[in-house]
Amino acid sequence: MTKKTFWQNYRFPILLLSAIVLGCITGLIWGPGATAIQFLGDIFINLMFCIVVPLVFVSISSAIANMASKKRLGKILLTTIATFVVTGILCAVIMIIVSRVFDPLVVGNVAYEATDPGEGKSTGELITGFFTVNDFSALFSRSAMLPLIVAAILFGFGVSHCGGPESRVGQLLTNLSDVLLRVVQLIMYIAPIGLFAYFASIVGQFGANLIEGFGKVLVIYYPLCFLYMFTAFPIYARFGGGKGAVKVMFRHLLRPAVTALGTCSSVATIPANIEAAEDTGISKDVTDIVLPMGATMHMDGTCFSGVMKIAFLFSFFGMEFTGIGTWALAIAVAVFSGVAMSGVPGGGFIGELIICSLFFPNDMAVAYPILVVIGTIIDPPATMINAAGDYVVSFIVSRFVDGKDWLQKKLKASN
Repeated sequence: MTKKTFWQNYRFPILLLSAIVLGCITGLIWGPGATAIQFLGDIFINLMFCIVVPLVFVSISSAIANMASKKRLGKILLTTIATFVVTGILCAVIMIIVSRVFDPLVVGNVAYEATDPGEGKSTGELITGFFTVNDFSALFSRSAMLPLIVAAILFGFGVSHCGGPESRVGQLLTNLSDVLLRVVQLIMYIAPIGLFAYFASIVGQFGANLIEGFGKVLVIYYPLCFLYMFTAFPIYARFGGGKGAVKVMFRHLLRPAVTALGTCSSVATIPANIEAAEDTGISKDVTDIVLPMGATMHMDGTCFSGVMKIAFLFSFFGMEFTGIGTWALAIAVAVFSGVAMSGVPGGGFIGELIICSLFFPNDMAVAYPILVVIGTIIDPPATMINAAGDYVVSFIVSRFVDGKDWLQKKLKASN
């Protein structure tokens, strides 16, 4: 087997990072005028959003329809969801500790324009909206990722009981999955241009204002995310893949991490994660279930931010963020919000509404816009942890599905 050079391994992620950096510099120099090229970034983002919605449906339904062992399918699903919850709880606990050591509030007033949070929904309405839609046409939308996943699972089971891989529909799903991945590869050719324009526009509009009033949030949150990626991810990879897993993980992690950082979308990172998992040797049925589900349900960065937002507002309103009951509720809200977030930029701000309604119901007009601003400025690293972590979780799922030595077998077979 011919070893690839460093440039061959990391060429595309380096191009993406360079485009982001150049975009930021251009935005700082050009200022608000950089919005003139925002359409280039919008074109790239829109193309990705259009393709990943059918990709999620096809990949999940195809994996379930073509899986011979129902026991294996159940093990993949249960292990995946359990891992999402456990890592989410861990992140929420970590942020509670960090927020107790470092108060995230900057001394002084935080100026912003109030945002209307809209009408509140009951718990039943929220749960119904998380998992279902009221019309078939609304199903295939990036704002309905959890309902789409539910529909894909049901459809996959339907195909499985009507011939599975031997049926024409099962074969069609497999072929469609390959076609959609090829289309994604074509779209990614314009990624450097799109990300350059996107960041130039964003920094040109908000560069100076992002730091003012929320500087301490940036100083705490951004380093914490990178620290988590370089400490927790290796632990997860070592547990899931055994000896040599950490090296393999870091060899393939950069592409999904940079893609997530640049697009601020877990869904848009699915193709990069699939490529990373495929190059690692992770089983296709594991990849096709874990990664699309992770784009909506695995939100470690969102769990971080959920607790930080709560701690920030407690400090803002002069309240003590203490007590086992308060912390337990904060963890529950952070994990629930993380699992409920759809894989789109900003996450729909559903989590902010939940936080306000539970902790600050009488101050929503003040609390909600603060949370929206915080959510916006920390979205890039949060998405990076969310999306890149999906790839790492596939190591853990593979351990329980394919055995603890699955990676060593793959490495031996490739040599």
